Amino acid sequence: MDANRRVIAVCGHEAGYGAALHDLAGTGTTVVRDGRALFRTVTALARRGEESCVVPMTLGRDPELVADTARTLRALPPAARARTLLTEPFGTAQHLTAWLRAAAGRAPGTAALLVTAPAGDPFEDAELYRVASLVRRYGGHELVEVAFTGGDPSPAEGVRRCQLLGAREVVLLPAAFARPPLPDVPGARITDGGPLLSPAALARVLAERVADARRHRAEHGDDGIAAGLTAADHHGHAHTHPPGEGHPHGHGHGHPHGAVHTHPHPHPHVHGAGRVIRSTA
Repeated sequence: MDANRRVIAVCGHEAGYGAALHDLAGTGTTVVRDGRALFRTVTALARRGEESCVVPMTLGRDPELVADTARTLRALPPAARARTLLTEPFGTAQHLTAWLRAAAGRAPGTAALLVTAPAGDPFEDAELYRVASLVRRYGGHELVEVAFTGGDPSPAEGVRRCQLLGAREVVLLPAAFARPPLPDVPGARITDGGPLLSPAALARVLAERVADARRHRAEHGDDGIAAGLTAADHHGHAHTHPPGEGHPHGHGHGHPHGAVHTHPHPHPHVHGAGRVIRSTA
């Protein structure tokens, strides 16, 4: 990254609002929370003539972070917005599944896996259960459970459940940038299976997101903010219709409306013309 361009990693609960990234992100990355901190940082950089490439640090469970980031950037003064790019989110649920499968491959085959992340809203938490189910189905471990720091079940409760199901060893796999502390459960053998990504892998993904955003702006004149505003449109209760009250979707495929449907969309979404999130590790 050249001297006039800065990577801004915008953090929500998956990154402990920034605390989890301070030791992972390199010196060329500025770690901030969304909202006022992001606004002040980007505005200050623009005054110094620097361009900001803003990356929402979600792993696919927090689309609200992407939308909130876009709203903050939309409110920038025109001169600052002209120097600002919003990239695609750091990862998707598909990426998270692949990274967890890679981490699971490093755990003993006889161990139970406890996929652990900070608690979010009910829809974010339900998505983690779906991801864990895919890790189990396409992996080599018979027992894969889910727990939430600050939520239900807690990591300690998750370990106890694994014990009740016959596990002699439990490996905690962080499904977030933040690594959970090992719970104190009497008689349990608990191992830390993290971090989800090494600093080198995290840097590669950040560089890829920035490169894609810069190429997209060069080819289409798009700063990514408009697409980011729609990131949470199909998340949560807003995407549940009572009978007869459906609405058209911008997915590029049809839905037979007139029936209630809530679905997690296991397929990847493409936001903006030609913008596809590539996978890397």
